[in-house]
Amino acid sequence: VQLQASGGGLVQTGGSLRLSCAASPVGTPSYAIGWFRQAPGKEREGVSCISLNAEGTVYADSVKGRFTISRDNAKNTIYLEMNSLKPEDTAVYYCAADRSVADYYCALYDWGYDSWGQGTQVTVSS
Repeated sequence: VQLQASGGGLVQTGGSLRLSCAASPVGTPSYAIGWFRQAPGKEREGVSCISLNAEGTVYADSVKGRFTISRDNAKNTIYLEMNSLKPEDTAVYYCAADRSVADYYCALYDWGYDSWGQGTQVTVSS
């Protein structure tokens, strides 16, 4: 599966952005999707993930209550709605696919994800 992340940009503190992750080829998806981010000089961290059937979602503590992940399997697209953005959210955001887990499950450990998108830059100014 190939993934294309988009929707990043420059926003002020408290603002919002919606990231999209488009998967191809178009067809019946068979994977959980995770969003990860990496800030300069820092390790990559898991932000959120959603299971294949969308019944399972996980959020990092740092984004709980501010970010919402969703997916439209008919469009093969996964979204990350980011609200109340903070300067510490500044990073390159990547989406990735995990085909090794059950339909109802996802997790934020990155070793299970075997397909990665190219990343989209999110910058939050103070």
